Amino acid sequence: MFNRLSLLKNKCPSSLLQRYPLKKIYRSYATNPQTPKGFENFFNNGSGGSKAKIPPPNPKSSPTPPGPNGLKTLAPVIASTVFLWYALGMGSNSKYHEVTYQEFKANLLDKGLVRELNVINNSYVQVHLLPEARSFLAEDPNTVYYFSIGSVENFERQLEKTQDKLGIPDSERIPVSYHREGNLTNALVQLVPTLMLIGFFVYMGRRAGGGMGGQGGIFGIGKSKAKLFNKETDVQIKFKDVAGADEAKEEIMEFVKFLKDPQRFERLGATIPKGAILSGPPGTGKTLMAKATAGEANVPFLSVSGSEFIEMFVGVGSSRVRDLFETAKKNAPCIIFIDEIDAIGKARGKGGHFTGGNDERESTLNQLLVELDGFNSSDHVVVLAGTNRPDVLDPALLRPGRFDRHIVIDKPDIIGRADIFKVHLKPIKLNPKLDVPALAHKLASLTGGFAGADIHNVCNEAALIAARNGKDNVNEIDFEAAIERVIAGIEKKSRVLSPEEKKTVAYHEAGHAVAGWYLKYAEPLIKVSIIPRGSSALGYAQYLPKDQYLYSKLQLMDRMCVALGGRVSESMFFESITTGAQNDLQKVTKMAYSQVSIFGMNPTIGPMSYQQDSNEPQFQKPYSEKTGSLIDDEARSLVTEALDRTTKLLTEKKSDIEKVAQLLMTKEILTKQDMENLLGKRPYETEMSPIEKAIKENEDKE
Repeated sequence: MFNRLSLLKNKCPSSLLQRYPLKKIYRSYATNPQTPKGFENFFNNGSGGSKAKIPPPNPKSSPTPPGPNGLKTLAPVIASTVFLWYALGMGSNSKYHEVTYQEFKANLLDKGLVRELNVINNSYVQVHLLPEARSFLAEDPNTVYYFSIGSVENFERQLEKTQDKLGIPDSERIPVSYHREGNLTNALVQLVPTLMLIGFFVYMGRRAGGGMGGQGGIFGIGKSKAKLFNKETDVQIKFKDVAGADEAKEEIMEFVKFLKDPQRFERLGATIPKGAILSGPPGTGKTLMAKATAGEANVPFLSVSGSEFIEMFVGVGSSRVRDLFETAKKNAPCIIFIDEIDAIGKARGKGGHFTGGNDERESTLNQLLVELDGFNSSDHVVVLAGTNRPDVLDPALLRPGRFDRHIVIDKPDIIGRADIFKVHLKPIKLNPKLDVPALAHKLASLTGGFAGADIHNVCNEAALIAARNGKDNVNEIDFEAAIERVIAGIEKKSRVLSPEEKKTVAYHEAGHAVAGWYLKYAEPLIKVSIIPRGSSALGYAQYLPKDQYLYSKLQLMDRMCVALGGRVSESMFFESITTGAQNDLQKVTKMAYSQVSIFGMNPTIGPMSYQQDSNEPQFQKPYSEKTGSLIDDEARSLVTEALDRTTKLLTEKKSDIEKVAQLLMTKEILTKQDMENLLGKRPYETEMSPIEKAIKENEDKE
């Protein structure tokens, strides 16, 4: 190897070599190339040789150790450093220090300190120094220098040019070796897709199976999600807790008798119906009726929603249906209740032909049909199902032998509402002076068309209103305020009307009230108000609804006139009408078209009904263009007739409208008693129902 120490020995004076080691002289010469005389002067001045100017890889001094916040800040940097350290294959005890090629050439190569070079992965070069270079550099012996290269060819060309300039013979040139080491970064990049796929399946398994400990993770995805209610502890609801559905209770009692004493029917050769469809509007108590059936029969109760059978995986719905019926057979006798069965029981072949979800739903329905056929009365399993839309169910689901009974749970009448009020009034702390039966009957008369859930909401709202006002108990006025809130919305006290708007609303509502007061078939007025409520109502008139199922043409005409009373009143007392009658016009238009095209009450169109199914998309009308034009003309003529009739009536009663409007602007709320004081008794008193007669008799006694 090219020996620089021997050259320096020949140039140095003997006196200098006797006083100082050759290596120390070489270190000084490497950084301060001077004449031998200069060396003498340099050492005589007491200066030691300076070190090579290579930046230290690991400074010995460091700032004050960071506190907890500093560690949090440095954590990402430390993690990145450790990752890079191992990614470059440097996870040993060596200390690596990166230099540039220029630093490598000037400080290491030109000074003859390099023993060999290792090219790693064609991307960077490790520098291996001579043993004596360690003492010359005075560095940590474990330090390994390296520098990055763009390409191997360019690196070899530059190295060869540098060694040519230094005059190093070919036999003593620095050896270069090439190595390929594992790169953790590339390995992780290759593993990322696999890890993501494994994570996805683990997540879906936990989501679908309720966790690894719940139903077996992904292996339990086909298990039913039905909740089992134990007959001794969970199902405590009885028929006495269900009010307002006496006919439905009578029909469903047949299932209770069978589950209590099945031998009574089987010894005569009778077979109990396998299932029943409980249909009706929302909030009428279908789920409550099913629970009461299980409670009365004292058997386990399996409850599941129809949507829980549908999953993104193919075949899961069918598997869950099979598991549900297997669980029911193990707990027989028991009741299965499938809520919202229309989620899987819609008629097959309707809509969604191009979606895979439709095929999955149909396969789930097919499995349900098979299971309903697969067990008989000896299994002692009864299937109840609830839905709000029985018209969309598949006919195969409703045929005898599957869901034999079709039990309709409709909105309760006034007697049923009174019974429901009695049930929901029990947990409420009422004023001791209130008679609960009389209060229930009165509230029932004020809540026509309410379902059981609406009645429960009224009772809860009354308790909230009483608590909000700091009362110790709930009074009758709180229930009336609750009914107003449920019907018309909360009072908008922050919405302040201008005097002009308030006057317009007062005359508008006065027109409704006066028109209803003098029309025979209009519903009796209870209250009229000009206090803004809800999202858009600036005023409203509350009437006493009747449980009426049939309407004559005269009754519909009177209803249309009452609805048009507000618009007619505005046209009489103001220069122009406002947009406040929009909702009234919608009601009037709907009633007019119903009489002409649905109820067959128009002599021109004749006894024809063109009612369309709102649940199915209609791409064409069920009548010709000529008939459609006739329907439009007759409906418009009917509205015009009602408008003329209302205008004639209110023109005669203009003074009465003035009285009511002026009092409304003063009091904002008028009751039936206020109307009687202003206009006298209503000329057409309606016949009272039996409950209303009982209430009046009770009030007379008090």
